[in-house]
Amino acid sequence: MAQYEFDWVDAFTDRPFGGNGCAVVHQGAHLPEAVACAYVRETSLVECTFTGQSEVADLKVRYFLAGQEIPFAGHPTLATVVALRDRGLIAGNSLRLETGAGVVDIALNGAEIEMTQVAPQFGAMVDPALVAATLGLPKEAIAAPPQMVSTGLPFVITVLKDHAALEAATLNLEALQQLLARFEGQDVMEPFLVTLKGRDTGDTFSRLLMAPPNPPEDPFTGSATGAMAAYLWHHGLMSKDSFVAEQGHLMGRPGQARVTRVGTPSDIQGVKVAGKGFVLMRGTVDLPDQL
Repeated sequence: MAQYEFDWVDAFTDRPFGGNGCAVVHQGAHLPEAVACAYVRETSLVECTFTGQSEVADLKVRYFLAGQEIPFAGHPTLATVVALRDRGLIAGNSLRLETGAGVVDIALNGAEIEMTQVAPQFGAMVDPALVAATLGLPKEAIAAPPQMVSTGLPFVITVLKDHAALEAATLNLEALQQLLARFEGQDVMEPFLVTLKGRDTGDTFSRLLMAPPNPPEDPFTGSATGAMAAYLWHHGLMSKDSFVAEQGHLMGRPGQARVTRVGTPSDIQGVKVAGKGFVLMRGTVDLPDQL
């Protein structure tokens, strides 16, 4: 058993109880997956990060859901940098993080933290009827062909026609298993839903419904926001080079990110996702070396 310092950060918000929470466990990257996932379940958060030393970047970050490790996640990346800055562990206005998806460049612009996600990978198109069944929606609610897209973590990006369809979506676990079976051998996440109208002052509004053992919904999904933005630019659905993405409002946890394209719509070199964070709690946790 060893003691680790941690910070609980609300990401993609500048106030407590908004955006998406993440517990950052400092210098715990050596812990096994079973221990890290048990810690995530204990917090009831969607994801937590564990940091450690890196030979290729300034810091290594591992990302965990309640049931598995994933290569990259957006709101935990932002939360990790917020926690490091709050502890005075960042020198200068830039940082490089080693993740399972490669090295991620971070820029600190005042209160805003900007991550550059890797160039998007556009995968298979997905049958709209199957995606609609997964969401408990009629096929007509889907406004554009769903596609698997990744900027570090793959999601089936699904554009819905309006906010009513977005709010009505519910996750059908049996249909979800049929959908994910199409990507056997790949760690594809649940469909990421987006409408081309913001909730408040933004340009888009999104949701991510999740399957057990995760919480039922993710308040703000930074990695999927990057993939979603790449999809919209690639398919000509977003004319702005930089726009504001919103998520979490239906959960009472409103979050917002500024998303900027690197490159042209036909040759996207990366996606910059920027937001703020609020350190809600600081403390220590005792964790075993194994379970």
